[in-house]
Amino acid sequence: MPVIKTLLYFFLAGLLEISGGYLIWLWVREGKPITFGIIGALLLTLYGVVPTLQSANFGRIYAAYGGAFVLLSLLWGWGIDKIPPDRFDWLGAWIIFLGVLVMIFAPRTY
Repeated sequence: MPVIKTLLYFFLAGLLEISGGYLIWLWVREGKPITFGIIGALLLTLYGVVPTLQSANFGRIYAAYGGAFVLLSLLWGWGIDKIPPDRFDWLGAWIIFLGVLVMIFAPRTY
């Protein structure tokens, strides 16, 4: 259960950060109404809260989250912007994601 819970928190944090940033992007870069920016800012605030629910320390969580963010960003771009990742995107994302798994789930002796 802890593994699933950890992965769900990473997914939720990624969804909040990417969708919040995307709404701000649409507001600033594409002239959408300011409500896009306000909702985006609220989502980014919630993103700041979700990692605090993880059990590891701040540095490890944020380092590992950076790797999860790479994979989620590629999936967002593919699903929302319709730009599919190429084989090098996938290779890089999986190498980084493997590093995330090592950082979070490696047995520690302290």
